[in-house]
Formats: sequence, structure tokens, C-alpha cells
Amino acid sequence: MRLKKFLIFSFIIINFVSFNQSYSMEPDVFVQSTVNRASEALNNKYSKEEKIEKLKQIATETVDINGIGSYTLGSYRKNISESELREYEALFRQYFLKSFSSRLAEYSNPEIEVISKEKLSETYTMVSSKLVATDQRPEVKIDWRIYTKNPENPLIRDLIIEGLSLARTQKEEFSSIIQSNNGDINRLFSTLKEFVK
Repeated sequence: MRLKKFLIFSFIIINFVSFNQSYSMEPDVFVQSTVNRASEALNNKYSKEEKIEKLKQIATETVDINGIGSYTLGSYRKNISESELREYEALFRQYFLKSFSSRLAEYSNPEIEVISKEKLSETYTMVSSKLVATDQRPEVKIDWRIYTKNPENPLIRDLIIEGLSLARTQKEEFSSIIQSNNGDINRLFSTLKEFVK
């Protein structure tokens, strides 16, 4: 009887600890898992519209869209009101998801292999990978800048493709739009709205 009570008690404790224990995911495992999900979403059994919706869902769960949006706005972020900032964040999210999903939906069977990882700081890890070459395309080097402030929820902050940072490129493009319109950020908002339509 005592043994039975002890076993029941042990079972409850083990399950309580397991239920409440937090698990972190290593950045390289996170990246491989993410690209595997994307590869499955791009399976030809899905229509283009279905692929786009699946890719949007993956991006929403794995990419720090707000963090990228804040970075790409740069110093202009300090000069706008709270309402303008909220409008920008909403527009950037729509812009990012549409841009990301519509471009990637054109790919078929993008086989990506994770090669290594390098911890840059307590909050960032760089994961190196490659897009495997095929008869139609050459091998492409892709580095993933992973934000790991919360180890239980790593997020993608940037992709560096053959040395070119996509976040920095986007920042330069946004800055160019604002500068060429005498610093008027509303022109950037208009550009984002036009793209999202």
C-alpha cells in the first residue's frame, strides 16, 4: 500500500515538474526546424495561395517582425508620434508578410542545410547554412541572425545572403524613400500601403 502511494506521488511530482519545466531550443535546431517547415509548405501538393498562407503563419511564429521593423525605420523612429509609430508597425507587418511569402512561394524544394552556429552575445547567435545547389541554381550561403534574449522563443532578426544583410538593405531602401521626399515619413507609409494592396 505504501509502495502504491509512493508510486502515485512520484508520478504526480514527475508530471508536475515536466509540465512546468521550460525548454530552450538551440538556435541551429530552431533554424533547421523552421526551414523544414517552410520546405514542407512549398510542397507542390499545395496551391500558390495555400503556400502563401502557410508561409505567413511560419513567419509570424519565427520572425521578430516588430524588431526588424524598428531597425529598418532607424533614427526616424525618434521623430514620429506614437500614433504614427503604431501605424508604421501595422503597415510594416503587412508589408513584410506579403513580401516574404509571395517571393518564397515561387521556390520549389529549397533544401537548406545548417552548417554551424556562433554565439555573438547573450542575445544573438549567428547560424550558418547553405541553400543546396541544383541543376537550376548554384549553392547559396545564408547566415541567420537569431535573437535569443528569450531562449524558449528564439526569433529570426536578419538573413545575410552571400554577405548581404536583408534588414540593412531594407533600412537603406526606406531611408532613401524618406530622404527623397524631404524627410516626409508619410511618403514611406504611402509606399507600404501601395505594396500591401
